[in-house]
Amino acid sequence: CAGEENWVDSRTIYVGHREPPPGAEAYIPQRFPDNRIVSSKYTFWNFIPKNLFEQFRRIANFYFLIIFLVQLIIDTPTSPVTSGLPLLFVITVTAIKQGYEDWLRHKADNAINQCPVHFIQHGKLVRKQSRKLRVGDIVMVKEDEKFPCDLIFLSSSRGDGTCFVTTASLDGESSHKTYYAVQDTKAFHNEQEIDALHATIECEQPQPDLYKFVGRINVYHDRNEPIARPLGSENLLLRGATLKNTEKIFGVAIYTGMETKMALNYQSKSQKRSAVEKSMNVFLVVYLCILVSKALINTVLKYAWQSEPFRDEPWYNQKTEPERKRNLFLQAFTDFLAFMVLFNYIIPVSMYVTVEMQKFLEMFDEGTGEGPLVNTSDLNEELGQIEYVFTDKTGTLTENNMEFVECCIEGHVYVPHVICNGQILHDCTGIDMIDSSPGGSGKEREELFFRALCLCHTVQVKDDDSIDGLKKNQVPRRSCIYISSSPDEVALVEGIQRLGYTYLRLKDNFMEILNRENNIEKFELLEVFSFDSVRRRMSVIVKSSTGDIFLFCKGADSSIFPRVKEGKIDQVRSRVERNAVEGLRTLCVAYKKLTAEEYSNVQKLLQSAKLALQDREKKLAEVYEKIERDFILLGATAVEDRLQEKAADTIEALQKAGIKVWVLTGDKMETAAATCYACKLFRRNTQILELTTKKIEEQSLHDVLFDLNKTVIRQNGSLTRDTFSGLSTDTQDYGLIIDGAALSLIMKPRHDGSSGNYREIFLNICRNCSAVLCCRM
Repeated sequence: CAGEENWVDSRTIYVGHREPPPGAEAYIPQRFPDNRIVSSKYTFWNFIPKNLFEQFRRIANFYFLIIFLVQLIIDTPTSPVTSGLPLLFVITVTAIKQGYEDWLRHKADNAINQCPVHFIQHGKLVRKQSRKLRVGDIVMVKEDEKFPCDLIFLSSSRGDGTCFVTTASLDGESSHKTYYAVQDTKAFHNEQEIDALHATIECEQPQPDLYKFVGRINVYHDRNEPIARPLGSENLLLRGATLKNTEKIFGVAIYTGMETKMALNYQSKSQKRSAVEKSMNVFLVVYLCILVSKALINTVLKYAWQSEPFRDEPWYNQKTEPERKRNLFLQAFTDFLAFMVLFNYIIPVSMYVTVEMQKFLEMFDEGTGEGPLVNTSDLNEELGQIEYVFTDKTGTLTENNMEFVECCIEGHVYVPHVICNGQILHDCTGIDMIDSSPGGSGKEREELFFRALCLCHTVQVKDDDSIDGLKKNQVPRRSCIYISSSPDEVALVEGIQRLGYTYLRLKDNFMEILNRENNIEKFELLEVFSFDSVRRRMSVIVKSSTGDIFLFCKGADSSIFPRVKEGKIDQVRSRVERNAVEGLRTLCVAYKKLTAEEYSNVQKLLQSAKLALQDREKKLAEVYEKIERDFILLGATAVEDRLQEKAADTIEALQKAGIKVWVLTGDKMETAAATCYACKLFRRNTQILELTTKKIEEQSLHDVLFDLNKTVIRQNGSLTRDTFSGLSTDTQDYGLIIDGAALSLIMKPRHDGSSGNYREIFLNICRNCSAVLCCRM
């Protein structure tokens, strides 16, 4: 497999800087940067020339410099001080401001680069500065420490070879994400074992995408052929992320310094321009043209006037001999420059001084006693120019704190909160809120549903809750502390616990669950097909103690229903739609049984796709598509995500300020729309316009777009464009709902090669709506 593809854009890393293992002589050593981070723009030596160069790239500054030089060189009607002093003031103030901001960046860089890091050298732990870290070094990171560079996760203090990470400083996600150690190294728990590792890592060259990584590790045992294992984003610990709920981990550095994904995502350090400055530059160019025209006309008129004898030499201002002999063209050019200086007040230098000074003034909140934290003061005035706010829904408008509400199994609805005389009934798990509890085969499906939710997830149990040493009947129905990258999964596992099935732990690749009879059931975890935003589902393949192999799948209804061959689809669908309208997040659950032969084929397909270095994601997606089909539908779940405090008041205030809010979410349309009504993004009088796949199936995309365009233009055509028209009582208020599939159709280039037409119409519709919601994104 190692030489299967010609993988050109790659790098090879020797773990621990060892000599190439036997059979690895073909690898060519490569040079990699050190681990220094540089976010600053200037150095002590280049500050003055570089800053002056950047400042004189501004049209205004360059213009005033030219005028100042002209006043110095030629005999002009005004003093050079009038242009020179304001220009010097603007340049000095800006240089001090930008120099101070860059000094703060230098300070932050030094703190990061000198931060202590634990390396393994010759089987011992050594402490060095972060900047001295090199590609191939084996690093130890402790709990609550940030990763010093991008690492391949080799082993952790946890027995199952996992660790928990928060990536809030990278992507804003505050939930715990689970990462997995390499299968062949996860048993190495001390420095000596890790130091004895002989391995090479092949991986792609650095690229900024935080969620993509393709590589392969070749582990050498003695002189045998290496064992090749695939590496994906679940094995890559990124610089800037923080280790949580794990005592320590060992990892090998593969991307360092400015090649880490965090550094590759840094914004360019070039000087930024605000919208105000850009518009001022446009006016400046217009006035410059007027100024040049005026100076040119006046120069021509001067020579036309002086063309008659004696007019250019009146008795009170006679020329000297050298002046009479001067070149005519040179004299004309000097006169042109003199007129430029004379009329240059058409462009006021004082305005630029005022604009530069106001950037020092900041808002201040007397309540908290704090001002804003400004990284680049060049953009201060942008805050008042915002017209559109784009927002995520989950975790921004809502708390991202999920609570299990109900589940529906083959049309029967189960609610965990059944209380009698102030006590929660333990035997309430069979209580059905619609019909009587199912019997016979229905009971079997019910148990399969609960097992599916206990097994189909990436939830981890916190170590304190281990049940070692307890007999089965001694295990209390306690509240386990669950950790997952997805709050939905934690809510589901906790909800099912209240309905009688408790997920206990994953140990040695066996998942343990406690059933209603207080018996522990063990399932061997064979495969996990992780959730992704394209498939919108996740699956696990597990083997029961009786030898049965099950594939359990949970995902969005739009993803599950088309892949179901039997089950009470209509009853489940109607319940899902009802819950979605109430603003609940819904998931469907399905399963299928696999024979040993079928699983063997699945394993082969997955193995070849996982070890591919080119188009690995595409190959895996094709394999998942083949496997995840012909399901039997079990049921659906509903989870509530409450609104953030004052979310509705905030959106209302933004809309009153003339700011339009566009919401992007992966949720089902009905769920997202209910949330948007709750947080006042849509109001009762808002006319909802739909641009969804369902609508496009009924009419063509062309017809739907043109109908919506006519609707908004007919209403707004007679009105002058008013920012506040969305809130006025006499005009119709529009809200647009679009889904991801419809959006991609609009953005897709047409057969004739033009994509502009649909995009322009779509943009026009959006701009005439007070709010836009994009769901299933």
